[in-house]
Amino acid sequence: MKKILLPLFLIVVLGQINAQIHTDLPRFLSEEEKHLEKNAAPASPIGITDPPALPVRSMAEWEELQALVITWRSQPAILTEIVRAAREECRVVIACNSTSDVTAATNYLLGEGVDLSSNVEFVVAPSNSIWVRDYGPNCVYANDVDSLYFVDWRYNRTTRPKDDTIATTLAPYFGIPLYSTSQSPTDLVHTGGNFMADGMNTAFSSSLILNENEPGNPYGVSVKNEAQINQIMADFMGINRYIKMDPLPYDVIHHIDMHMKLLDEETLLVGEYPEGVADGPQIEANIQYVLSNFQSSFGTPYKVIRIPMPPDAGDDYPNTNGDYRTYANAVFVNKTVIVPFYEFQYDTTAQRIWEESLPGYNIVGVDCNSIIPSLGAIHCITKEVGVADPLRIVHQEIQGCLFNTDYPNGYPVWATIQHRSGIADARLFYKTSGTPWSSVGMTPLLNDTVWSYIGYIPPQSPGEDVYYYIQATANSGKVITRPLPGPDGPWSFCASEYVNTTEVPDAGMLSIYPNPASAITCIPVESSYATDGAITLINTLGQTVQTIHQGKIPSGKSNYFFDAGKLPSGTYFVELRTGNKRTVKKVMVR
Repeated sequence: MKKILLPLFLIVVLGQINAQIHTDLPRFLSEEEKHLEKNAAPASPIGITDPPALPVRSMAEWEELQALVITWRSQPAILTEIVRAAREECRVVIACNSTSDVTAATNYLLGEGVDLSSNVEFVVAPSNSIWVRDYGPNCVYANDVDSLYFVDWRYNRTTRPKDDTIATTLAPYFGIPLYSTSQSPTDLVHTGGNFMADGMNTAFSSSLILNENEPGNPYGVSVKNEAQINQIMADFMGINRYIKMDPLPYDVIHHIDMHMKLLDEETLLVGEYPEGVADGPQIEANIQYVLSNFQSSFGTPYKVIRIPMPPDAGDDYPNTNGDYRTYANAVFVNKTVIVPFYEFQYDTTAQRIWEESLPGYNIVGVDCNSIIPSLGAIHCITKEVGVADPLRIVHQEIQGCLFNTDYPNGYPVWATIQHRSGIADARLFYKTSGTPWSSVGMTPLLNDTVWSYIGYIPPQSPGEDVYYYIQATANSGKVITRPLPGPDGPWSFCASEYVNTTEVPDAGMLSIYPNPASAITCIPVESSYATDGAITLINTLGQTVQTIHQGKIPSGKSNYFFDAGKLPSGTYFVELRTGNKRTVKKVMVR
């Protein structure tokens, strides 16, 4: 075996960097590291370098966790508050460089009054830096909810070799198989702070990932174009739609977690600067690009919630050398969200926005003034480990008001519910202000091999706010709610009664044929006179599968068509809307 000899000055500098156990390495490259990076050598393959044999799904950040991982290095005060809050929700695994560091961390936490009697664990897993978000393993599930796997990418900091191997320690510690993009041609460089997934095969990144794998990259990995990168992410992470945005001028590391956060499948929390300040114009251009070109996995426009990007203590923003303060760099820990805080005058606004956006969640602020100059905060120094047996509930929240005249038999609530042991019971809980919770069972519907469920909330008095949540019980006995806070943070909509002040045409659908359908299918519509209308095909999740017609509907009888042969087998609904009138018919596709 040949030995690789480094020049003496590189050995000295590398030794100095690796010795900085109790001081900060910034999230960006230090000046010393920039010299070292030019001498990068290809990494040795680790883990399983072929992609998983079964289709996989990247875990969304708001899904249920069994553990939160941190590396105990610098910033002990911040790490302490993360441990204090997170241990109330799940295990906190603290990775230390040595047994002496375990002792030091234990003593520090006890000295700060943190209860270590449960849900706090220590593991010796050497690292170079605190930024475990970027180099820690990523969670994917085979067949949506079956086996949990770790996927480890090549880290874009070749000067921090211990960071890039921490997954090899954590995988056996948790007993989770480790897959790795470390072998050409799938030797992908990527970082966790530049990746967010919705749990439904869509993900967001900045285009930094394209630059990291382009010709002349300093990481020693094979050259890949965007299509090849997308394929690697599909094979290893289950990402079938990969949305990439332009990097921001003042965000040196170009990680999206510094200014954006997915709150659920269709909601983006986005940092906002005063008009024309710092990265504000590019952030806005990126968000408008997303809104103009993509819809959520439910087939609806993304909702955007703005949250201020505050100035630093000197009232400066990044364009005038101010710190990159952000409230988006937060982490979900089951029913708690840990958020970076800076100054009371700005923190109170951020707290309100987070609480209004996620009712029922415990929003915990942690002072991050000491770490934000290194271009990172809470999300950057934590890494989630999902539960081994997720009980998954996917539901698109009902919004606005529902007219009782449209739903004489009750308000329909659709959800996909999955567990590897199967579902024993699915229930829909509902109430109005001042009334106790009631529940109804949800009926299973098999749609393309995935069990969807539907339940009906009985019609309520017009003007009432209706609150609801879904509870599922697996055959294994596991129980979970969505939203996770359940009755403490339910979804809501209003009940309403439409008052007809203008003539609405008597338009409706006749019987759809053939039904069951397997090819071209006819939707006959009859209207008393010409009107505007829309005909849409909806699946059992309530998602729009296809807009069959949008525009004029003539008087008399007319026919509209869709090709059932292009659809997965299952139950669908055809909806006709004209004015404020809505009719729905069920169609089976085989």
